[in-house]
Amino acid sequence: MLSRAAWSLMLRKGGRGRREMHSPEAPARGEGKMPPYANWYAQRSYPMPEEPFCTELSAEQQALKEKEKGSWTQLSHAEKVALYRLQYHQTFAEMNRRSNEWKTVMGCVFFFCGFTALLIWWQRVYVYPPKPITLTDEWKAQQLQRMLDMKVNPVHGLASHWDYEKKEWKK
Repeated sequence: MLSRAAWSLMLRKGGRGRREMHSPEAPARGEGKMPPYANWYAQRSYPMPEEPFCTELSAEQQALKEKEKGSWTQLSHAEKVALYRLQYHQTFAEMNRRSNEWKTVMGCVFFFCGFTALLIWWQRVYVYPPKPITLTDEWKAQQLQRMLDMKVNPVHGLASHWDYEKKEWKK
């Protein structure tokens, strides 16, 4: 399985087995390519895209771009931030910010665990037959008494731990 960076490199280069065309009829640079800020593209491993985030500018944004060509000391902090947002979608701090996706994952895990427990309970109640009589405590006590009466394994087994004269387990 290829990582995101490998896929983005492969898609940028045109994919496997496909050669780039260098002719006058070939599309101009930037056309016919994947959009640079798709979900798989905005990541820490590729922070400097070839094309800006905003390609279609409003009149206000175009005026800001013209003002950018002058001295940057005349730009206010808000204008510098607006220029940054025209070029890039997210800052590194925003890219590195933790997401709350773990809450959704854990919620789904607990939901499916609960659903599985309900399914097992339903099967025990409605699907499985009742427990056999040989698993009841009375039956086990009777079976143990019968084995002691028959003196099963008197040397090393069960009967060797029973005192037949006192009718109790040896200590």
